[in-house]
Amino acid sequence: MTHHNEGCLRVGQPAPEFTATAVVDQEFKTVKLSDYKGKYVVLFFYPLDFTFVCPTEITAFSDRYPEFKEINTEVLGISVDSEFSHLAWIQTDRKEGGVGDLNYPLVSDIKKEISSAYNVLDPDAGVALRGLFIIDKEGIIQHATINNLSFGRNVEETLRTLKAIQYVQFHPDEVCPAGWQPGDKTMVPDPVKKKVYFASV
Repeated sequence: MTHHNEGCLRVGQPAPEFTATAVVDQEFKTVKLSDYKGKYVVLFFYPLDFTFVCPTEITAFSDRYPEFKEINTEVLGISVDSEFSHLAWIQTDRKEGGVGDLNYPLVSDIKKEISSAYNVLDPDAGVALRGLFIIDKEGIIQHATINNLSFGRNVEETLRTLKAIQYVQFHPDEVCPAGWQPGDKTMVPDPVKKKVYFASV
């Protein structure tokens, strides 16, 4: 399946729609990205079930899931594994290298169409790189990062970025400086007014 946006999916563009089978509460369900309109979505790709870096990352997102839910955000994990592999991994205890019960859906991209649409497919390895996308309530990509296969992502940083995006969307006249945390001062993107921010730090 080729996409007209091959190689040029950027922040500010609509997130490619998909329909796929996911494991939710140990059941198979069909999920569509558009089901989450009106919510923010953290969409993250990972290479394979039953590998070493993945479980730490996947369980970390699950353990912090209530914090995402609190700010109107759904988390979706995606790999090119089948839904059966996802289910087996969820049914495997964390001590045995599984992920145990998760608080969010694990989506199967067995045909590799979703990872292709998001330009995170590693064609040589045949798996998805560690792409992470934050999609806003209107379905627009606001943040995208792609890590190589061997290192995981930071849930804390994802939450911080998400809160910064939400803040800026609610306060369109302000921008968030680097390392911004909720409650910190923001900057007004105006040559004179920005001095107010710099004067205050």
